[in-house]
Amino acid sequence: MPNQRCLRIHYRGIEDCQWKNDPHIAAFHVADAAPDKKEEYMNGVLQLYPEQLTKDNGMRAVGAWAWAASRVMDYFKTDKDVNFKKVAVVGHSRGGKAALWAGAEDQRFAMVIANCSGNTGAALSRRKFGETVEVINTNFPHWFAASYKKYNDNENALPVDQHMLVSLIAPRPVYTTNATKDLWADPKGSYLSLVNAEPVYALYDKHFTLTAEPPAVNTAIINSVIGYHNREGIHDLTVFDWTNFVRFANFHYRHE
Repeated sequence: MPNQRCLRIHYRGIEDCQWKNDPHIAAFHVADAAPDKKEEYMNGVLQLYPEQLTKDNGMRAVGAWAWAASRVMDYFKTDKDVNFKKVAVVGHSRGGKAALWAGAEDQRFAMVIANCSGNTGAALSRRKFGETVEVINTNFPHWFAASYKKYNDNENALPVDQHMLVSLIAPRPVYTTNATKDLWADPKGSYLSLVNAEPVYALYDKHFTLTAEPPAVNTAIINSVIGYHNREGIHDLTVFDWTNFVRFANFHYRHE
């Protein structure tokens, strides 16, 4: 992007800041869209859509966070300094879940990057490895629709799994990650989700270089419409992660 300005975007407004190098970065705190508490999550943007709170399949916190990401994109379309056709949505952990959902719901995002997103993010639920559907619904009952709780300890009854969520992003590039000490997020299941999304990307004749088995630790798959790495370390968002996100974005934006 052409100039040296970044934007910090919050639910209550937009603040300019100086940035030494491109690209722009915009961030909003998910709690500004929906407080990350089971007693308070409805006290954000869901006040605009009270009917969602009464529906069994209505939007809850993660959906509200993804909705907010799309409202940031609405703003980008009005800012002449932002190339809104080259915007990647990025999230870590629960933010990674929201990023995947935002990318699936809003095709204006050119790229989706989900860091250590785990259960109900990139990881396959039917593996029942690490954090399960029951665990996540018990610990964070405000994240997902009430109807999701019927699959607690009942993953095999799910009509979908997370590779289908990744597939909904096709044909746009998607990059997911894991960490070696974050088994809770199921690195193998997250990678298999990408592998199982390949047939949908193949319908668009997209190039991918995933192998049947996950790549070696700290080895990033970049030159592929579906990218991935599993770095050494804990559940975190690190310089290694950001470095490879930029490499992935540079590769695809150069090859459009």
